[in-house]
Amino acid sequence: MVKAKVAIIGAGLIGLSTAVCISDSIPDCTVTVIADRFTPNTTSDVAAGVLIPHFYPGTSVHQQKQWYRETFDFLSIICNSPNASEAGIHLISGWQIFKTVPDEKVPFWSDVVLGFRSMTERELKKFPQHKFGQVFTTLKCESPLYLIWLEKRLKENGGQVQVRKLEDLWELYGSYDIVVNCSGIGSRKLIGDLEIYPIRGQVLKVHAPWVTHFIRDGDGLTYIFPGIHSVTLGGTREKDNWNLAPDSSNSKNILNRCCALEPSLQAAKDIQVKVGLRPTRCAVKVQKETLVRGNEKLVVVHNYGHGAGGFSVHWGTAKEATQLVKECIAALQQPRCKAKL
Repeated sequence: MVKAKVAIIGAGLIGLSTAVCISDSIPDCTVTVIADRFTPNTTSDVAAGVLIPHFYPGTSVHQQKQWYRETFDFLSIICNSPNASEAGIHLISGWQIFKTVPDEKVPFWSDVVLGFRSMTERELKKFPQHKFGQVFTTLKCESPLYLIWLEKRLKENGGQVQVRKLEDLWELYGSYDIVVNCSGIGSRKLIGDLEIYPIRGQVLKVHAPWVTHFIRDGDGLTYIFPGIHSVTLGGTREKDNWNLAPDSSNSKNILNRCCALEPSLQAAKDIQVKVGLRPTRCAVKVQKETLVRGNEKLVVVHNYGHGAGGFSVHWGTAKEATQLVKECIAALQQPRCKAKL
């Protein structure tokens, strides 16, 4: 049987994880990742990589929880293996705090993370401006390390990577049987999806090794996420802002807000500024589509629009996209089988 040729568009977190999942799960296909940017120059490289879900209003809570649990379980296995250091996966504990008591004291993902509970009054004394808080342990991916590890795993599975900028998915017609679109914000131009838009995020990467617990304000705007080599301080959320240049006023504001939660950060050194555009939609798009141009057909599976929550659900959506690819391959092979009869 001739192996199906699958092209993955995009080499960020979603593209690489989807490519690995397909190459792990479908032996009768070849996988090629095509992108104009690879790590360390992707949006995923800017992300803190902490598994705390961001809500998608257009996706059911049940589906979001399933994606989150699948991702958490997948990364937990890596975290508990000899590959943890190379893949950059580790556990991280800390506090999520609120200035007013939220309507939902126990979020839908509370039984996926470890040790979830409400903060005690004594713990809340550290944050006098906040009235309520949650304590839990979750997982963190060191973004560049994880992306490098995924690419290595893809190549070990026989997959290939190709540096190439695409202007149109039809450029791949005839060369590949299935195209998997993981182009993120690029889908706005590549397939004309006007529902996806950027939310500009600026963060600081600082050297502050004494900070070992994460702190996240409940509104998601201010956060302190310790990593292996640096602490990520955030952030900004600027809808429809395409500017990738660092903004000094943003940096000052971020540092002030984070120091208000953790005063010791005033001694942080080696401050680096990073900017990324979160590919945001009302709902993550994971579905198959057949593009038609005259008598020509191009089979496409979409997996994009994860916004600020990509790390939290990436393996769950990769598994769903992989199942769609399996269905597409089966449909493509059916006429071939009939022709041999």
